[in-house]
Amino acid sequence: MKTIIQLKKRLALPQTSWQLCLLAAIGGFASAMLVVLFIFAIEGVQSLFMNEKDDYNSLTALSRFLLPIIGAAVILFFAWLTGYKYIRSGIPFVLHRLKIANGVIPFRNTINQFIGSAVALISGFSVGREGPAVHLGAACSSYIGNKLNLPYNAIRSLSACGIAAGIAACFNTPVAAVLFVMEVILREYKVHIFIPVMIAAIVGSLTTSSIFGPSHEFGHFIAITLTTDHYFSLAVLGMVLGVIAFVFNRHLILIIKHSARFHIVPRILTAALITGALGYTVPHAMGTDLSAINFSLQNNFELQLLLGLLVAKVLMTVFALGLGIPGGIIGPILGIGAIAGICGSVIATYFVTSDISASDFALMGMAGFMAATLNAPLAALLCVVEMSNQIEIIVPAMVVITSACVFSGQFFGNRSIFIMQLEVQGLPYRRPPLEKSLQRIGVIGVMDENFTLLNDPNEKAITLALEHQADAQKDQLICKVTGKGEKNGFIFYQQTTNNIDDTPTIEKHWLIPLSSQSTLAEAYLLLVKQRKGGVYIYQDNPEQIMGIITFDYIRSYLLKGKTNK
Repeated sequence: MKTIIQLKKRLALPQTSWQLCLLAAIGGFASAMLVVLFIFAIEGVQSLFMNEKDDYNSLTALSRFLLPIIGAAVILFFAWLTGYKYIRSGIPFVLHRLKIANGVIPFRNTINQFIGSAVALISGFSVGREGPAVHLGAACSSYIGNKLNLPYNAIRSLSACGIAAGIAACFNTPVAAVLFVMEVILREYKVHIFIPVMIAAIVGSLTTSSIFGPSHEFGHFIAITLTTDHYFSLAVLGMVLGVIAFVFNRHLILIIKHSARFHIVPRILTAALITGALGYTVPHAMGTDLSAINFSLQNNFELQLLLGLLVAKVLMTVFALGLGIPGGIIGPILGIGAIAGICGSVIATYFVTSDISASDFALMGMAGFMAATLNAPLAALLCVVEMSNQIEIIVPAMVVITSACVFSGQFFGNRSIFIMQLEVQGLPYRRPPLEKSLQRIGVIGVMDENFTLLNDPNEKAITLALEHQADAQKDQLICKVTGKGEKNGFIFYQQTTNNIDDTPTIEKHWLIPLSSQSTLAEAYLLLVKQRKGGVYIYQDNPEQIMGIITFDYIRSYLLKGKTNK
């Protein structure tokens, strides 16, 4: 028992520890295996009625129309079984839970995410796998931390590790997964979190590569032939992608905002009808991204056909995600960016004398559109580099990414689609900087265990308080109160000095109970109104005190920026 408490104390502090790294590896493996099960479920069901995965063109036109409607009915059935209030899922929901609930995700939301997203991907909705991978990874790793009753700051770190493992397992891109977590999810770089996240991403990538092989989905792209002569065309492509990203984000948010007044049932069914109608005529727009990209590369000189596919893909995606179909956004974003890039290569051939490779512009389109839509330039760059296995694309991709992000943000005020989704859905995702700082430290790691506990507050207790405060050890004096007309609990005696005559007086404060899993942020919020007193820490039984934290200690930490431990 003592060893477990010492472990929790270590994890409660914002320091790099092998214990957290080990838990990150365990959580990363569990998260990756859950993602593997998710992928097997999708591909296994698709193999029953398709020649290849995501090959919706092999289905009849009527089947393409009916398939999303059948999928919507299944999604709604499971949503009804688990309760419609647990339908929220995906990256925005994980962001919300990570900031507000320390990464702890309700089990029913996870069930809806697994089943609902699998059905959506099977049924041809234009959603991605990475959203479910993020949700499942965060839920799996945070579940392990919660079952071990770890401090909430450690659970939050494990949740971030699960996200990295889920993305790495989904795309086999560990470096991009780490950057995505730091740039988009946590939006901060701290070494004590960075290292465990790296370990989880490595474990997640190794797990899936050992099962599915080391190849990437986009590893078939040929070696790029871009030169400095193409950089002007790439900059123009980036600006166009920035405009498309703004239009995409704006209309997705408008659909979310205006559809919120309707129940989830008509929204899901409407998304199914739109997907079925578009899939009836444009089969390659169905699914996540591979089908659309492969078709575009094979037909890159048919500009009208490509533009039609691009419009259909955008409409499918914004209506599916905007109306509440569970799934990710990054997969469709990569598909839209690739199609837009190929369209750009066709147009550029009329103005540039040198040959332009459609696959080169497809990769550039994926990087630029992802960066502008998510406002995550570094993650987008590393994602495309890892998926294509071509380090040579870094410089040209940077040209596209910078022009796309600057043009989209500067002239249109475009922001990350995840932040915009959180705001329009009314999900809080920010905490004040002061609380954010305190959230990194668990109370069990900094609590004061040097105290004397008395069972009855009387005159003797007050006398002892004076003696203890004067003693060099300065043990805190706490009295346990039971019955006798007063409420049950613990009283903390604190000596204060009158500024006028320096006469020491004793103040008594009721200690507020606080779970040992909590962080200093929760302790601060309990004490900030009276700006004095303290909290007592308990593990399982609120009547058994482990230690205390006073408001004076929190104030001292905020002023000095470091703990006394």
